[in-house]
Amino acid sequence: MTGLHPDRLLPADPATRAIARDLHDGIAGMPIISPHGHTEPEWFASDPAFRDPAHLFVIPDHYVLRMLRSRGVSYDALGVPRRDGAPVADARSAWGVFAQNYHLFAGTPSGLWLDHALSWAFDIDEAPSADNADALYDRIAQRLGTPELRPRALLDRAGVKLIATTDFALADLEIHERIATAGLTGRVRPTYRPDDVTDPDLPDFAANLARLSEITGHDTADYAGLLDAHRVRRAAFRALGATATDHGPATIETADLDRDAAQRLLTTCLSGEATPRDRALFRAQMLTEMAGLSAEDGMVMQIHPGSVRSTDPAMLAARGANMGADIPRRVDFVTGLQPLLSRHGQAPELRIILFTLDESTYARELAPMAGYWPCLTIGPPWWFHDSPNGIRRYLDQVFETAGAANLAGFNDDTRALLSIPARHDVWRRMVAGFLAGLVAEHRVSRGVAAELAAWLAHGAAKAAYRV
Repeated sequence: MTGLHPDRLLPADPATRAIARDLHDGIAGMPIISPHGHTEPEWFASDPAFRDPAHLFVIPDHYVLRMLRSRGVSYDALGVPRRDGAPVADARSAWGVFAQNYHLFAGTPSGLWLDHALSWAFDIDEAPSADNADALYDRIAQRLGTPELRPRALLDRAGVKLIATTDFALADLEIHERIATAGLTGRVRPTYRPDDVTDPDLPDFAANLARLSEITGHDTADYAGLLDAHRVRRAAFRALGATATDHGPATIETADLDRDAAQRLLTTCLSGEATPRDRALFRAQMLTEMAGLSAEDGMVMQIHPGSVRSTDPAMLAARGANMGADIPRRVDFVTGLQPLLSRHGQAPELRIILFTLDESTYARELAPMAGYWPCLTIGPPWWFHDSPNGIRRYLDQVFETAGAANLAGFNDDTRALLSIPARHDVWRRMVAGFLAGLVAEHRVSRGVAAELAAWLAHGAAKAAYRV
């Protein structure tokens, strides 16, 4: 790491690179729309200083954790808390282990994001190592205490015009009320994530529905009452600026049961006697119902299917979820979405943004589906694929069939605040390179390419999320 090269990620061919450089210059400074992510709303409500370098760069980042674990580094050595309260490494020691192994991230997306964050936020252009670990720790820690490194100042510095958090249905919205009091209404928005009350596989599912009943005043053991409870909760989120919902099912299966069958299924799931098939069918029915509610209230529905969560039972038991053990699986969008689309696909207010970890679906399913159904938009590359090569593969597979108008632009989907400008920088550079290729091949003019670049960098996300 010797500084960020101004032409990083742009095409190697000099003529095409020159076109890409011009296109990127036109979009590099555009405001960032970050309409889906997992930053902590408390950061923006209280605007605290970040704790230390390890808690900023290492402990919360499952990309970093999973790479280090793959090379035999223990999570204890990285300072990741244990559920049993047993001691783990202190922050300085955890940072030292991270720095000693920084070479593992060379050429990876994590390496790009980390290099960018270190340079952009801390003026550090040397790679962390065993030799400089303590010096860099002290340098970063000192800067973290300054006003310009607090969360709200970082939003300003990065040009983030809007950022959305992801909040479960039972989340305490008092945090977002404090955000509103701080004058950030519209800039920091919640997103309604109802998985905690739509997934009967969760051990607290019945208790969660009871809590939803208490919050909303509707009987959630009654199917109609359950849907009314969602209506009330969604309205509370919208009052605080939410424009979108988010759903993370393992599969994309949807269902369209009549009300009597749906009530029987709900009763079975609440009884604790539901079979795995019963629970899967309930989740499928809930996706269709959530689409119906979005058709009513206009909230944009995001669906993130295809991740098998917490595939390491020992890790889940020791430290909880989101520790890097989630693995992609195959997804069948055509078959899975048919019941939902048959029921609600013609609704004029419905908009669904589809994400996938199964890249084989881009050209075969998602691009043709979004190229037909007005309610469908293709989300950007997600999770393992929001990388330079992943973005290139994505654009190659969806652009010709779906067109730019049916793409949702970019969202960073990150828990790491400092990676937001880095991730958007990667997207904008890859978009510029892709469009420069079209110009070089005389498929579009430079003027059209500039318009498409601005759309994909900024305008598409605003339109897709009804900002």
